[in-house]
Formats: sequence, structure tokens, C-alpha cells
Amino acid sequence: MKLKIIPLGGLGEIGLNMMAFEYGDTIFVVDAGLMFPEDYMLGVDYVVPDITYLKQNKSKVSGIVLTHAHEDHIGALPYLLKEINTPVFGTPFTLGIVKHKLEEHDLLLSTSLHEISPGEKLEIGIFELEFIRVYHSVVDGVGIAIKTPYGLIVHTGDFKISHMTENGITTDLNKFARCGDKGVLALLSDSTNVEKEGYTISDKEIGKTLAKIINESKGRIIVALFASNITRIQQIVNIAKEKGSKVLINGKSIEISVNIAKDLGHIHIPEYMEINIKQINDFKDNEIVIITTGSQGEPMSAMARMARGIHKQIKVKEGDTVIFSSKFIPGNEKAISNIINNLCRKGADVIYEKISDIHVSGHAFQEELKLMIKLTKPRHFIPIHGEYRHLILHARLAEQVGVLKNRILLAENGQIIEFDEDGGRVLDKVITGRVLIDGKGVGDVGSSVLKERRMLSEDGLVVVNMVFDEETGIVVYGPEIVSRGFVFEAETGHLLEDAKCVILEILEEIGPDVPDRIDKIRSKMQTALKKYFYFTIRRRPVILPFILEI
Repeated sequence: MKLKIIPLGGLGEIGLNMMAFEYGDTIFVVDAGLMFPEDYMLGVDYVVPDITYLKQNKSKVSGIVLTHAHEDHIGALPYLLKEINTPVFGTPFTLGIVKHKLEEHDLLLSTSLHEISPGEKLEIGIFELEFIRVYHSVVDGVGIAIKTPYGLIVHTGDFKISHMTENGITTDLNKFARCGDKGVLALLSDSTNVEKEGYTISDKEIGKTLAKIINESKGRIIVALFASNITRIQQIVNIAKEKGSKVLINGKSIEISVNIAKDLGHIHIPEYMEINIKQINDFKDNEIVIITTGSQGEPMSAMARMARGIHKQIKVKEGDTVIFSSKFIPGNEKAISNIINNLCRKGADVIYEKISDIHVSGHAFQEELKLMIKLTKPRHFIPIHGEYRHLILHARLAEQVGVLKNRILLAENGQIIEFDEDGGRVLDKVITGRVLIDGKGVGDVGSSVLKERRMLSEDGLVVVNMVFDEETGIVVYGPEIVSRGFVFEAETGHLLEDAKCVILEILEEIGPDVPDRIDKIRSKMQTALKKYFYFTIRRRPVILPFILEI
């Protein structure tokens, strides 16, 4: 019998992290993440992994194990649970965030949630899982040591190694080293920051920079960050406390995260410090620190509404200092730049990562990745979580620290990584891919719909309305031509008038006695108008003919 590791997302891209472990009649899944749409995915809200393989083996799926609470690891969970109702395991903070997500999808009551903790062991079929504390940009993250019939598999989850943390919690290097002493069959390690040399900056260094900015500011401080970055929120609270300022938490997602973290003891905000939105004008500007959402330019976030001047209670003004304490995720740069420009127009002083060290990544740099390999001493190495170039670079890094080249298993989504008594290998693919979420539609937007949307966005739409007399075949109304996003009719009315002539020529050619006349007119009209518009103005609008018989 073979041990199979099947990445269903996250190998060849940033996000969509999902991996299945299979032996005999048992499958468990590590993470169920989403990714945000790329530029060409017009109108799409989210992208989730294709779980066809899991649905085909539904009876085998025995659990979902979550490493931490970031969207690229838990965002697809509701869509997976709608298809396969199976127990979900995660740390308290992770499950706290998951509960809100499942509640929105009406899945909370029907889902079996189980808390796990670092050091705890969990049996799923033949597998025994032990959870290892890792340090990341969200609290309560874990890696997993998986005992299998062929040896120990170590999955790092998202991690970095830092000995100078704000909350005193660090990646448990001793536990990873003990795994190495026992013998590790394969290490699956986070590749996200493999392009970065050296070590990550410590959170304490970031804290010093933030403290300097906040203490030197003469007006209000507004900090935008990821709602899940509880460590950074606590840092800002501590700085505000030293300055004697009040703290306002503003934004739905960040309020949820902070409340969960408070209940679990991950964050402490003295009662006298925290104010609500109605109290914001009761204090001097230099006594106010606002912690909010919208660091990625999300259009409906609190920060975006402040920048546009439509936030009901908070109006950005001259003297305010706005800090974007997060990295710019690729694809979001334009939206973030627009917000920064609007804030500057309102007189705010805006600080972001390109001009100051106010953010540190939660993913390990090269020297930390090397240390993880040296500690675990794996027989096989599998780079995970990254675009293909990241996986390649991580593979080379493993080779540099002594992993034999023929034992580095470079796989992409859908490829089966198989182990038996003779070692490991990469085999053929199972069905995998991306499923697009558009509103309440799951998977109903495909490449053809995206192509149509792109055409509409680039070349616009032309609608032709016509009404025929059913008995005589004579046109009783039209042809009327209406365009949207194509040309400004008042300026180029002759273009559409000439298009009517093209239609009339078709009507003369296809007379009333021709069988299936309406279908033939509709087809020929689309072809002829496409040629006409491309010939005259080099555009290809979508042609929609509406023909009625009365």
C-alpha cells in the first residue's frame, strides 16, 4: 500500500493552499485556502481549489486540519464543507475566525469543530499527528509532524524563525530538532520568501520604528493592517499606552479578530484606553490612535471610506499620520496607491513600507529555511507554498545544505507524491485547478464567461432590436442599434447609421420565404457587424441581436 501526498493548491501559486494525505481508506486534508482574483478575472470575488479528487473519494475523507487563520489557508473551508461534511481541527484562535466564516455560510451548526494545541497528538485513521508551535504573522499557528507507516512527515505550515518576538512566542526549534533526531522521511517547507537573503527583521525592530513615528506625530495616528495580525495590534496598543493615548479599533473584521484574541488572552487592551467611535471627538487629536482595516486597498474597508471622505464618523484631515503596516500584495498596488494619493490630498502624512521599515514578513528568509532543513535532516525534501520559481529556488537551497538532488521532490498542483519502502517519487496528476466564486455562484464562471467579460470591458456592447410581422415577414420596428461602452453615439452617429445599412442588406439577401429565416438573419448579422466595426474602427464589440416575431 502506498502513502500519497496530493497538493490540490498552493504549489505553483501564492494562496489556494490545500494538501491531501492518503493511505488506504483514509484521507485527511491540511488547510483549505483561497486566493484573490487576478486582473483578468473580471467580476470574480474569490478563487478556490478544485476538489474533484476529494469528492471522488468522499468516503475516505476523515478530517481537515488547519495550520493557521489566514484566508489563503482557511478561506475555501465553507466551499469544501458544503461538499464534504467532515471534522475540522484547529487551534483556538484559528477556530474562532472559522466560526464567524461558517456562520456567514449557515454551516456552523452542521460542522464538527475540534480544538488542538501545540504538543497535542491527534489520530486520524492510520496517521498520528503532533502539532508544533510556529511563529507567523498570525497567532496560534502550527506545523505538523505526521507519523505514517513509512516514516515521519514534517509540514512546517507558514513560519519564520525569530528570537526577538513581541509576545515571547517563537517557533519551537527544539521540537523540529527532535523530529530530525527521530528521522524525517520528508520535510514539506514554506517557500514564500525563499528569494530573500539572510533573516527576517525582528518584530521588536519594527516596534521601535512604529514607536518613533507615533511619538513624533502631533495629530491623530491611523494604522491600517491585516485584521489577523494580533501581535502588531498589541505592539501599537503598547506604544499608545506609553504615549498616554486612547485606542479605537474600527472595522468589522478587525473587531472580530480582536474580540476573539481578547477572549483567548492573546491581546490585552486596558479598559481605560479603548474608546468607541462615538467618543472620538471627546479627546485631543494627539491622544487618538485608530487601528483599522484596508491595508490592501479593499474598496469597502474603513480606510478606503476614509480616503474617499465617505466614512460616517472618521474624516481624515491635515495633521493626521496614516501608517500602512503591511506589505503590498501583488495585484493590489494600484488600489493602495489610489488610497494613499487621496489621503495625501486631504493633508495626511502617509507612511508605508517603501519609505519606512514598518512591516516584517511572517515567512522565513533563506537562512531560516536552511536552518529548518538542517534541524529536521529530512531524507526527502518537498518545497511547498509558492509560485514555481519559489519552489525551484527552495529546491536549490535544500541541495546546498546537503539534501541529495534525487531526493528533492519538486511537484505542482495535482501531482501525486508517492512513498513506499523504496522511497519517494512524483507521479501523474489527479484532477485539480481553480474554481471561481462570483457572488453566490460557485464554478459557473468559466473561461468563456471571462472572455466575454474581457471583450465587454475592452470593446463594449452593441444591441440590435428588430420586430417582424410573423405572417408577412416585413420589418415593423427597427433596426434600432444601441451601444454601451463602444462609441459615443452623438459624436459617431454615422457609424451606427451605416451599420443599419449593413443589416438592411442582409434582410434583402434573406427573404421572407427562406427557411429558418430569423436564425439565419441573427447569425449573419453578428458576423457582418463584427467585420464592419473592425474594418471601420478596429474594435470588436459584443453583438447582441434581439429579433421578435409578432
